[in-house]
Amino acid sequence: MRIAVTYENGEIFQHFGHTEQFKFYDIEEGKIVKEQIVDTNGQGHGALAGFLVHEKVDALICGGIGGGAQAALSDAGIQLYGGVSGSADSAIADYISGNLGFNPNVHCDHHEGHEEGHSCGEHHCGEGNHNCQSH
Repeated sequence: MRIAVTYENGEIFQHFGHTEQFKFYDIEEGKIVKEQIVDTNGQGHGALAGFLVHEKVDALICGGIGGGAQAALSDAGIQLYGGVSGSADSAIADYISGNLGFNPNVHCDHHEGHEEGHSCGEHHCGEGNHNCQSH
């Protein structure tokens, strides 16, 4: 099984469509057998689902993610675990142990009308009482 995590400086990057890196974890028999950090090469939003399909990803762990990207991942058969924050390595350990906390209804659909300088990386989409729909 291959799991991708939106990645920045060891943490789960909080906006799927703007992630510049993924960390891939190959898992066999409940153990990580390979880890790899991969650049997205500037691809964003819709293209990222295709990027993950090309990399043979089975599941994605991320922070916020818009409805279009969710649909593309679903169509590709990639399981989504959204609304997750913190350390990427810790999230994978929690996933393997069956204890990953995630939000099955995560949304990050405020792409229109961002305030100057605002990006999802500055807050935690889907975390706690905050969701990106409030912007």
